[in-house]
Amino acid sequence: LEDDDGGLSVHARRGRGWHANPMYEPDDDDLAAEEQARSLRAWEKHYQNENTWEDLEEDESGRLRMTTGEKGYRQKRRLEIAQVAANSHVCKGMIRFLYVILDLSLAVNEEDMRPSRLAVISALMYKFFREYFSQNPLSQLGLVVTRNGIAERLTELSGNPETHIAALKENLDAAGDMSIQNSLELANISLAQLPLYGSREVLFVVSGLSTCDPGNVHTAIAAAKSAKVRVSVVSVAAEMHVCRRMSEETGGMFGVSTSQHHLEELLMGHAPPPPLNEQATKASLVHMGFPQKRALEQGAFFSGRGGEYVCPRCSSRVEELPSQCTVCSLTLVSSPHLARSYHHLFPVAPFKDVEEGGSVAENCFACRRKLDIRATQGNDNDDQAPSVCGKCQQVFCFPCDAYIHERLHNCPGCENASFK
Repeated sequence: LEDDDGGLSVHARRGRGWHANPMYEPDDDDLAAEEQARSLRAWEKHYQNENTWEDLEEDESGRLRMTTGEKGYRQKRRLEIAQVAANSHVCKGMIRFLYVILDLSLAVNEEDMRPSRLAVISALMYKFFREYFSQNPLSQLGLVVTRNGIAERLTELSGNPETHIAALKENLDAAGDMSIQNSLELANISLAQLPLYGSREVLFVVSGLSTCDPGNVHTAIAAAKSAKVRVSVVSVAAEMHVCRRMSEETGGMFGVSTSQHHLEELLMGHAPPPPLNEQATKASLVHMGFPQKRALEQGAFFSGRGGEYVCPRCSSRVEELPSQCTVCSLTLVSSPHLARSYHHLFPVAPFKDVEEGGSVAENCFACRRKLDIRATQGNDNDDQAPSVCGKCQQVFCFPCDAYIHERLHNCPGCENASFK
């Protein structure tokens, strides 16, 4: 294996560099395939081995439809519904105070997600804001961004998702590094002043792999723990030890996304209220007011920030509901907000699948869509999959089943029977 001058031969160099077997020499096609695999981004690897065009077929009306994966999707959705019903005995808070801290360092400009991390994260945050207030109508949310080693509060705690969306759209410039310590201290100052009947939470959405802090970040973590603040972290890139330790010490959740779809699942997992920590919150009666909506006359004098809603205690005006009166500090809500906050306490029981050979109604009770009998005979390609409510015995298609349990939170058949 040695040349005349004592050096290694070409075959020996290739044997050490490419493969344990010195007789193996990769050809140009193998090298090109390896180079292409390494150059693929995360969103490209997700679709690399999926020939989705092979899962399409034409139905009777000439429209394209998926032929595989529907049964697994239905089972996954129904498993999630069953888990929500099984956890109905777990105590959950009706009022949450959440600060979302978004990392806008230079790491969000990476293109491992299509078209970039910043575009994907911002779109998911808009969706998360709306889903959060849909799941928690009495709760409030604030937005903080961190870049250039500092933390900037974009919005105060409020109950209007459009306010946070508009503020984030105007401040999507990425620069410098993030600062976990500055962001956590800023959130702690605001959350420490809130009453104990609501849960105090912080959600970090992290893209970078380093933090630029002016002092000891563990001091801020200890302060958050003593203030009963629950800190959770969703990491886009990789796991950071300080983030995991921060979430573990404060009782929060930690997750690292592996793809764009996984990132959405992790974010939306923080929208429903988490289990209530009895040591961090106190069960107490909360005074609430139901303001009336009155138009503000031009040139009239008023107290408060202005708006169409009048506080029933001090007659000051507020702009939106739910909110807190700036004059008398009374919590102001509307009756629909209070009614919608109870669906976590009394979820709709999961519907049962129609047994094979059983009698099936011709139409879905909710949308009146005609049901296909083949769905009850083990046809995995049908997207209807009728199910039956265990109380009213009404039959629903799968889209209505998912809508009832995830959005409506009331069975139309049971509600209809209660009025008879």
